[in-house]
Amino acid sequence: MLRNKVKVMNAQKDKRMKNMFGSLTRISLSAILSLAAFIVLALTGCAAVGPDYTLVGPDAPDEWHAQLQGGLTAGSLEPGTLAHWWSTLNDAELDSLIARAVKGNLDLKNARARVREARALRGISKANLFPTLDAAALASKQRSSENSGTGNESKLYTADFDAGWELDVFGGVRRSVEAAQASLEATQEDLYDVLVSLLAEVALNYVEVRTFQARLAVTEANVKTQQETYDLNRSRYQAGIIDELPVQESLRILESSRSQIPALKTGLEAAKNRLAVLLGEQPGKLHRELAVRQLIPELPKKVVIGIPAETLRHRPDIRRAERNLAAQTARIGVATADLYPKFRLFGTIGLESLSSGDFFEWASRTWSIGPGVSWNIFQGGAIRQNIEVQTARQEQALIQYEAAVLRAQEEVENVLVAYVKEQIRRKSLAKAATAAQRAALVAQDQYQAGLVDFNNVLDAQRALLILQNELNQSNGAVTTNLVRLYKALGGGWTSVEPASMPRKK
Repeated sequence: MLRNKVKVMNAQKDKRMKNMFGSLTRISLSAILSLAAFIVLALTGCAAVGPDYTLVGPDAPDEWHAQLQGGLTAGSLEPGTLAHWWSTLNDAELDSLIARAVKGNLDLKNARARVREARALRGISKANLFPTLDAAALASKQRSSENSGTGNESKLYTADFDAGWELDVFGGVRRSVEAAQASLEATQEDLYDVLVSLLAEVALNYVEVRTFQARLAVTEANVKTQQETYDLNRSRYQAGIIDELPVQESLRILESSRSQIPALKTGLEAAKNRLAVLLGEQPGKLHRELAVRQLIPELPKKVVIGIPAETLRHRPDIRRAERNLAAQTARIGVATADLYPKFRLFGTIGLESLSSGDFFEWASRTWSIGPGVSWNIFQGGAIRQNIEVQTARQEQALIQYEAAVLRAQEEVENVLVAYVKEQIRRKSLAKAATAAQRAALVAQDQYQAGLVDFNNVLDAQRALLILQNELNQSNGAVTTNLVRLYKALGGGWTSVEPASMPRKK
């Protein structure tokens, strides 16, 4: 009975201890949590240190310096036309190639992966705003030395949860999130810039394919005509009507023209292979598809280019430079926050026992909780030097933004001039080629009638081939300049469906 009475008394005592300990624990926890809440409300409302970013805009003139001719107009940019600018060329094959390039191009896939990486990095930065919670458990068995101790064996069982939270009092974490967000947006703009370049490269290589095909057709037609002239001269020489010189001269110009065909075919093969790679396919995959010769795409009658400020705001490379500037401005605040103390709340609850049998009993509980503070008092000026580093980088980012604006203006101005002047050159070449073709026919007729020397025929045929080649090259150059113009205007990146592109958050 005594043992039972003692057990009852011990149980009552243990219960009173539990109640008292629980009350003290609740009081302590309540006080500490109230203090923590007060600290959070009083201190986290402080403004983040470092400079606040002010949105910058491009310094653009009111109008373009180049004269707008050849169908160019400075009216308001049409979003739909600029987004799908290649549709103005009315070429179904080009439309198909561009759609496939957007799906298969490897550079574009790589740019998309970089956006996912930047989004994950932003998520890591945001995670620092929230508390952390860790769990750990340990079961160990150890034996002391008989020479230095008792030689007894002991066991230890522990399990605990650790929680911690750094209060973002001076905004260092908030600035890092701000920088990560701006970096994400810069990476998205880089993706759009890759898309703009891709669309232009596909169109440029496609125009190059059609240009080579046109030049090949002209050269082969001239070779056929020159072959007929050579055959005629050889027949007349064999009949004793003419001497050997016209025969050799006609053979010389024939073989000279024929020698251009391999180089043209080499260029055509390279353009087709480049197109295949842009589509993410193996070289040679497009040869059958592009085997049928087609004309170089024609120009639209009217091309709206907008005003400089509108164009500069639309270009992804300038938008990327602006976002990089915003990110670097936020990094100054991250560096500045290291000058100030860091406040933390921490806590641990767990179980600890020497025996697995009583591991889950009330007496095995352990806990600790409290605030903490740390401050980098002296680091040899490293913190202030880091602030200076980030400030200098911000200045560099601003300079890079201004340089991007100037480069964009230069690109647009140059391509505007090239687009207009090449059209003028093409008109002259078209007239010259028509005259050369007529001259070649007249010279051939007069030679056969014995009215002129064969050199007149040679000169006329040689001039005809040169001018027709230059005309085809000019036709391709005019269309190429239009493609470059749309690229300079930042066209194309808004054409892709939002579901296939990373979302801005």
